[in-house]
Amino acid sequence: MSNELDPKPAASQPMIYQIRLKGHLGRQWMNWFDELTVTLEEDGNTLLSGPVVDQSALHGILKKIRDLGMPLLSVNVVDSNQGTQADTDQVKDKL
Repeated sequence: MSNELDPKPAASQPMIYQIRLKGHLGRQWMNWFDELTVTLEEDGNTLLSGPVVDQSALHGILKKIRDLGMPLLSVNVVDSNQGTQADTDQVKDKL
């Protein structure tokens, strides 16, 4: 029996992330995050979600967010078996 509560994903399988930003991302910047789904939420925040291949790619995304000057609210790993929770009461804008 293993003592691990959360097994690590296979190295070849990208992790699914949800990154929440304060404010709506302007349309001119949405293509900058083409690998992620951009969801403009009704509460005025932006949710970026999708697979991120490794930590280097995650840091690249976070650097883009920093360069935009948008406040970062949260970064969460989503269990790929549960899918994303971005389906309820949100305005979706997929490019």
